[in-house]
Amino acid sequence: MPDEFAGFSLGLLHFLEELSRNNNRKWFEANRDRYERELREPALAYIAAMERPIQKISPHFTAVPKKMGGSLMRIHRDVRFSNNKQPYKTNVGIQFRHEAGKDVHAPGFYFHVDTEGVFVAAGVWHPDSESLKAIRDTMDEYPTDWKRARDAKAFRERFELAGDSLKRPPRGYGIDHPLLDDLKRKDHIAVANLDHDVLFDKSLVKLTADYFRVTRKYMQFLCEAVGVDF
Repeated sequence: MPDEFAGFSLGLLHFLEELSRNNNRKWFEANRDRYERELREPALAYIAAMERPIQKISPHFTAVPKKMGGSLMRIHRDVRFSNNKQPYKTNVGIQFRHEAGKDVHAPGFYFHVDTEGVFVAAGVWHPDSESLKAIRDTMDEYPTDWKRARDAKAFRERFELAGDSLKRPPRGYGIDHPLLDDLKRKDHIAVANLDHDVLFDKSLVKLTADYFRVTRKYMQFLCEAVGVDF
């Protein structure tokens, strides 16, 4: 692993594009050295470089540069219950998880690369019913705190709230509730889209850390709602 993260190379996008056209074990094994060189090694270097910035945002989030079981999501797809039997993911996914993330649906930070673009995200995706109810109840009980987090200027200038929503109000909330759109959300994630060019810049660590930093109030609200430290 390099001592200092120097950005990804254009070879990463070439590798992902070719993998999308040759998504099979024979091709992957023949190109495993490219996977290591263009994807896994620089991704682990990026994660290592992000450890200090993530800890500055909150000491309860982790950046773990391990080949398996760390922040880098595995490239192998779980095809057991999927109609899509392609064995490999055609993207880079990096999660900076909450320290309690293995035990509860805790919010986290996420960095994503594919052939279409790059994005960073913060929040909790597909929370379980208990966690989702806790978030809704906290919004309802502390609406001012929620709106302060949701509408913070720097946050809304860079991020958009995303994810799935219910078509009807959740149980216990009326159609006239002032926070209805937020209460209907099934995911609580904020997403910011970036250009591919950022991948090749040595300042990628600073750039993504700056994006994650402006989500602090949003992430703090979600963490407190589900009962984990921020």
